[in-house]
Amino acid sequence: MTSEPIDDTDRRIINALQGGFPVCRQPYEAAACRLGIDEDELISRLGRLIDERILSRFGPMYDAEKMGGAVTLCAMSVPDHRFDEVAGLVNNRREVAHNYARTHQLNMWFVLASDEPAEIATLIAGIEDETGLKVHDFPKQEEYFIGLRVGA
Repeated sequence: MTSEPIDDTDRRIINALQGGFPVCRQPYEAAACRLGIDEDELISRLGRLIDERILSRFGPMYDAEKMGGAVTLCAMSVPDHRFDEVAGLVNNRREVAHNYARTHQLNMWFVLASDEPAEIATLIAGIEDETGLKVHDFPKQEEYFIGLRVGA
Protein backbone atom coordinates (compact mmCIF):
# COMPACT_ATOMS: atom_id res chain seq x y z
CA MET A 1 0.00 0.00 0.00
CA THR A 2 1.44 3.38 -1.00
CA SER A 3 1.08 6.05 1.61
CA GLU A 4 0.40 9.64 0.63
CA PRO A 5 2.01 12.23 2.87
CA ILE A 6 -0.40 14.04 5.12
CA ASP A 7 -1.33 17.57 4.14
CA ASP A 8 -2.48 20.61 6.14
CA THR A 9 -6.12 19.44 6.08
CA ASP A 10 -5.13 16.00 7.44
CA ARG A 11 -3.14 17.74 10.21
CA ARG A 12 -6.11 19.95 11.09
CA ILE A 13 -8.39 16.86 11.24
CA ILE A 14 -6.00 14.92 13.48
CA ASN A 15 -5.45 17.89 15.80
CA ALA A 16 -9.09 18.99 15.99
CA LEU A 17 -10.72 15.61 16.54
CA GLN A 18 -8.49 14.71 19.49
CA GLY A 19 -10.15 17.46 21.46
CA GLY A 20 -13.62 16.00 21.11
CA PHE A 21 -16.10 14.81 18.55
CA PRO A 22 -19.57 16.32 18.31
CA VAL A 23 -22.35 14.40 20.00
CA CYS A 24 -25.34 15.20 17.83
CA ARG A 25 -27.56 13.71 15.13
CA GLN A 26 -24.95 14.27 12.36
CA PRO A 27 -21.55 14.38 14.08
CA TYR A 28 -19.39 14.01 10.96
CA GLU A 29 -21.21 16.87 9.29
CA ALA A 30 -20.77 19.07 12.38
CA ALA A 31 -17.07 18.19 12.68
CA ALA A 32 -16.51 18.81 8.97
CA CYS A 33 -18.23 22.19 9.20
CA ARG A 34 -15.89 23.24 12.04
CA LEU A 35 -12.96 22.22 9.84
CA GLY A 36 -14.24 24.06 6.76
CA ILE A 37 -14.65 20.91 4.66
CA ASP A 38 -17.65 18.79 3.71
CA GLU A 39 -18.75 15.61 5.47
CA ASP A 40 -17.80 13.27 2.60
CA GLU A 41 -14.27 14.68 2.52
CA LEU A 42 -13.86 14.23 6.28
CA ILE A 43 -15.05 10.62 6.14
CA SER A 44 -12.86 9.90 3.11
CA ARG A 45 -9.78 11.42 4.72
CA LEU A 46 -10.31 9.54 8.00
CA GLY A 47 -10.67 6.30 6.03
CA ARG A 48 -7.45 6.97 4.13
CA LEU A 49 -5.54 7.87 7.31
CA ILE A 50 -6.64 4.57 8.87
CA ASP A 51 -6.11 2.49 5.70
CA GLU A 52 -2.58 3.88 5.37
CA ARG A 53 -1.96 3.29 9.09
CA ILE A 54 -1.21 6.93 9.76
CA LEU A 55 -3.94 6.55 12.40
CA SER A 56 -4.37 3.17 14.07
CA ARG A 57 -8.01 3.80 14.88
CA PHE A 58 -10.71 6.45 15.10
CA GLY A 59 -13.25 6.15 17.86
CA PRO A 60 -14.07 6.99 21.45
CA MET A 61 -11.78 6.33 24.37
CA TYR A 62 -13.68 5.09 27.40
CA ASP A 63 -12.35 5.21 30.94
CA ALA A 64 -13.16 1.66 32.02
CA GLU A 65 -12.19 2.32 35.62
CA LYS A 66 -14.58 5.26 35.96
CA MET A 67 -17.31 2.97 34.63
CA GLY A 68 -16.56 0.35 37.31
CA GLY A 69 -14.29 -1.86 35.20
CA ALA A 70 -10.55 -2.39 35.04
CA VAL A 71 -7.67 -1.99 32.59
CA THR A 72 -4.18 -3.42 32.73
CA LEU A 73 -1.10 -3.56 30.51
CA CYS A 74 0.18 -7.06 29.74
CA ALA A 75 3.32 -8.40 28.13
CA MET A 76 4.45 -11.78 26.89
CA SER A 77 7.66 -13.34 25.67
CA VAL A 78 6.54 -15.07 22.47
CA PRO A 79 8.89 -17.23 20.37
CA ASP A 80 9.30 -15.65 16.93
CA HIS A 81 7.96 -18.74 15.13
CA ARG A 82 4.72 -18.52 17.18
CA PHE A 83 4.23 -14.76 17.15
CA ASP A 84 1.45 -14.60 14.53
CA GLU A 85 -0.34 -17.61 16.03
CA VAL A 86 -0.25 -16.17 19.56
CA ALA A 87 -1.22 -12.68 18.34
CA GLY A 88 -4.27 -14.23 16.68
CA LEU A 89 -5.28 -16.05 19.86
CA VAL A 90 -4.81 -12.95 22.01
CA ASN A 91 -6.54 -10.61 19.55
CA ASN A 92 -9.58 -12.91 19.32
CA ARG A 93 -10.55 -11.84 22.82
CA ARG A 94 -12.92 -8.88 22.87
CA GLU A 95 -11.19 -7.59 26.02
CA VAL A 96 -7.87 -7.05 24.21
CA ALA A 97 -6.85 -3.77 22.64
CA HIS A 98 -3.65 -2.17 21.43
CA ASN A 99 -1.61 -5.31 20.77
CA TYR A 100 1.91 -4.34 19.69
CA ALA A 101 5.11 -6.16 18.81
CA ARG A 102 8.25 -4.87 20.52
CA THR A 103 11.94 -5.56 20.12
CA HIS A 104 12.54 -6.83 23.63
CA GLN A 105 12.48 -10.11 25.53
CA LEU A 106 8.85 -9.23 26.28
CA ASN A 107 7.98 -8.82 22.61
CA MET A 108 4.16 -8.70 22.72
CA TRP A 109 2.36 -5.97 24.66
CA PHE A 110 -1.39 -5.50 24.88
CA VAL A 111 -4.07 -3.87 26.98
CA LEU A 112 -6.77 -5.91 28.72
CA ALA A 113 -10.01 -4.17 29.68
CA SER A 114 -12.84 -5.72 31.64
CA ASP A 115 -16.25 -4.75 32.97
CA GLU A 116 -15.32 -6.36 36.27
CA PRO A 117 -11.96 -5.72 38.02
CA ALA A 118 -11.86 -9.29 39.37
CA GLU A 119 -12.11 -10.66 35.81
CA ILE A 120 -8.60 -9.45 34.84
CA ALA A 121 -6.91 -12.39 36.62
CA THR A 122 -9.30 -14.83 34.93
CA LEU A 123 -8.61 -13.31 31.50
CA ILE A 124 -4.85 -13.52 32.04
CA ALA A 125 -5.14 -17.16 33.18
CA GLY A 126 -7.22 -17.94 30.08
CA ILE A 127 -4.61 -16.45 27.75
CA GLU A 128 -1.86 -18.37 29.54
CA ASP A 129 -3.83 -21.63 29.25
CA GLU A 130 -4.62 -21.06 25.59
CA THR A 131 -1.11 -20.04 24.54
CA GLY A 132 1.01 -21.98 27.03
CA LEU A 133 2.93 -18.76 27.69
CA LYS A 134 3.30 -16.56 30.78
CA VAL A 135 1.40 -13.25 30.74
CA HIS A 136 3.08 -10.50 32.77
CA ASP A 137 0.58 -8.08 34.32
CA PHE A 138 1.57 -4.42 34.70
CA PRO A 139 -1.35 -2.67 36.39
CA LYS A 140 -1.51 1.10 36.07
CA GLN A 141 0.03 2.96 38.97
CA GLU A 142 -0.51 6.46 37.63
CA GLU A 143 -2.18 7.92 34.56
CA TYR A 144 -0.85 10.64 32.27
CA PHE A 145 -2.52 12.32 29.33
CA ILE A 146 -0.29 13.03 26.38
CA GLY A 147 -1.85 15.16 23.69
CA LEU A 148 -0.55 14.55 20.19
CA ARG A 149 -0.48 17.52 17.87
CA VAL A 150 0.74 17.21 14.30
CA GLY A 151 2.76 20.17 13.09
CA ALA A 152 3.70 21.25 9.59
